Amino acid sequence: MGRARKFVAVDLGASSGRLVVGRWDGARFDLSEAHRFANGPVAMLGHQYWDVLSIWAEIKSGLSCCIAGETQGAGEVAGLGLDTWGVDYALLDRGGKLLGNPYHYRDSRNDGTIELACGRVPRSSIYDATGIQLMQINTLFQLLSMVRDGDPQLEAAATLLPMPNLFGYWLSGRPAAEYTIATTTQCLQARERRWAVELLEKLGIPTGILPPIVEPGTFLGNVLPEVAAETGLTGSVPVIAVGSHDTASAVAAIPGLDPRSAYISSGTWSLMGVETVAPVIDERSLAGNFTNEGGVGGTIRLLRNLPGLWLVQECRRHWRREGSDYSWEALLERAEREEPFRHLIDPDAPELLNPPDMPAAIRELCRRSGQEPPETVGAVIRCCLESLALSYRSTLDDLQELVGHRLEVVRIVGGGSQNRPLCQMAADACGVPVVAGPVEATALGNLMVQAIATGDLDDIAAGREAVAASVTLDSYEPRPGGAWEEMLGRMRSSQGGRLGR
Repeated sequence: MGRARKFVAVDLGASSGRLVVGRWDGARFDLSEAHRFANGPVAMLGHQYWDVLSIWAEIKSGLSCCIAGETQGAGEVAGLGLDTWGVDYALLDRGGKLLGNPYHYRDSRNDGTIELACGRVPRSSIYDATGIQLMQINTLFQLLSMVRDGDPQLEAAATLLPMPNLFGYWLSGRPAAEYTIATTTQCLQARERRWAVELLEKLGIPTGILPPIVEPGTFLGNVLPEVAAETGLTGSVPVIAVGSHDTASAVAAIPGLDPRSAYISSGTWSLMGVETVAPVIDERSLAGNFTNEGGVGGTIRLLRNLPGLWLVQECRRHWRREGSDYSWEALLERAEREEPFRHLIDPDAPELLNPPDMPAAIRELCRRSGQEPPETVGAVIRCCLESLALSYRSTLDDLQELVGHRLEVVRIVGGGSQNRPLCQMAADACGVPVVAGPVEATALGNLMVQAIATGDLDDIAAGREAVAASVTLDSYEPRPGGAWEEMLGRMRSSQGGRLGR
């Protein structure tokens, strides 16, 4: 077999970013992380922003790292793709220049925007047009906050670019919105796969700023000469619009995903759903707060956005500020030593969206529901994990109602697939086997779509087979006994309905 082809995935998350080199030998991908850097919001004058110029500098540093040390003539890159979290965006002026630092989706400017929108357009009409779960972090409501506040950036804007497409523009010179990330904005007409111009006009949001939509696998252009010169890239390096929403890339790479499987893309958020061929938009999906996001290969990701390891991440961050820097392993070990089901919360409670003190917020939720608050570190973490597992079970039940058949396995990918206690709790709570992995699903999906675009892989099915050949998966069988059914009933009763609403 000839020399392996080299692709580069730029994978930007809400807490870190990295560049991953994927070498494709015709049968499997061999991954190596070339560069990693911290990412996160920057607070200034009461608001939270993304430092996109710093991120851009890190991307370029990472590209230099991807070719550094190459000694076997494999320095040329066959493709470059970029994915990020959803909903956030940048605004450009008529000259294509950045108008300001993009806001972070957790910024308080979004408060009250859902109520404002629904006062102008019925909630059911917004959902019927977009098929997207109403969350104030969505681009639609971020834009509405700018309309409400008379933000001068919006008045000066000529182009809106979702976050991954901003960096794609800086890499290739082509401004466009890739389909999967565009669906997360809640500004897209779900059934017709176009911008929901009629809805936006009713809300007073300018529609002339919306860029063309392109499909995953679209060739955007070669890396710009000035970027290539700065980073040391040689030859013509194609920039490919992959599944630019990180979850779209992750789901594309799930081995064995079929109509009988549910998936959880587990990280800061837990995105739990199924893959369908068309949007599911009806009264039940609206009542259950399900979303229809675009997938790779013409699919739809019918899912519910659930709080994920954000709860644990924020607890860990708070304890670090207090002087106790617990490792993930130490936190999980402490959680496993605690008595089960002593403390349960609704992970989707508004109080947990962005509290200054996550452990205190969790304790207060327990007090208000008549429970003794968790006092130890292990008890707080166990509360988070068990509550998340119960939210998975509730969501699985709802998904089965929507698709009309039993879902026989849950496939967990992403960083959370390494969390062995959570994976086992998910199997126990859901009563079905859990298959965990790949951890690197997002990077693999990114690389896989690039390889399909360049003709190195035939299609998504072949890509998933290649991913399966490239990784090792872990399986968890549901254990008999336990009190999961009782706890689920108790939580539903105390909340007057199902979890995850």
